[in-house]
Amino acid sequence: MIGNLETFQDELAASGFPPLVNKLAGAGFRGRIATRDLGPLRLVSLETPESACFGRERDASDGENLAVKVMTWGRTRIEQGRGEAELGPTDLVLLDPTRTVRFESTAAAHVTILVPRRELRIRPAQIDRLIGVRIDGSHGPGALVSVLARESARSATGFRQAEALRSAAAVVELIAVALEARLGDGQPAPDERLRDRITGYIEARLADPDLSPPSIAAAHHISVRRLHKLFEDQPLTVAALIRRRRLERCRAELTGSGRTVTAVAARWGFSDPTHFSKLFKATYGYNARALVTSNRAPTTKTRTVGPGKDGGDQGRQQQEEKSWRR
Repeated sequence: MIGNLETFQDELAASGFPPLVNKLAGAGFRGRIATRDLGPLRLVSLETPESACFGRERDASDGENLAVKVMTWGRTRIEQGRGEAELGPTDLVLLDPTRTVRFESTAAAHVTILVPRRELRIRPAQIDRLIGVRIDGSHGPGALVSVLARESARSATGFRQAEALRSAAAVVELIAVALEARLGDGQPAPDERLRDRITGYIEARLADPDLSPPSIAAAHHISVRRLHKLFEDQPLTVAALIRRRRLERCRAELTGSGRTVTAVAARWGFSDPTHFSKLFKATYGYNARALVTSNRAPTTKTRTVGPGKDGGDQGRQQQEEKSWRR
């Protein structure tokens, strides 16, 4: 369908895309969008005028899918994670809908495949290395994915359920091969390997109330300043990453567990129940107690928070980080 900006954005949202702000969109905006499903995959064909878009970080609960964007014609420059991709016709890029993204595009056409994360079987550390990185669509596995994506977007109709599932599995396998080939183009730098180890260390010790930048730095035989340097180009600072992952663990455990908010907060390193409740409400937009009383997660949309701003409490975070650096 062809639509103005409001209609186009509504259709994008219905297709599973994150909300984007287009700085160049005006009253004369016209875009074309077509959506097809193939088993667990969703293929979205887009034609857009010249654009300059920005999308904010979204909650991890909105991250069921990853997106593989394939250019048909036109050119696009995309920034996400540590990657910056200049895409021309046939090129592709992997994007994470939960992360901040910026892109500038000429008038262009592209196909985006929304793929459930679980289907790709790629570790988070590998995804971090691939996000926002150009994959050549002119040869090798990338070319197969590029051709298949563009053809599937036009012809993915009339499949029986079993045929759709088998076809989707083949598409996912080709995408995985292309991504693995891109990973093989270069080994991670020493800083990336160290950051991956530190992220795993944090994940394994979220329940430890003493987990902090100084303790993490000491365990890896580096200075606190060096630790913060490793994460300066990441979506979250070390302190914000710890808080975000603890909040996510708390929310998961409170849903249907029957345990008290105070008990769950303490289990995941929050010693002050009042501070935890305020932080939880500011981050997710509803009270933690609602998960206990309703025995299910509310349908309220989570409030988007920017990188390093859990609950929008940037001032408190900066104070904590200053105290930890001392």
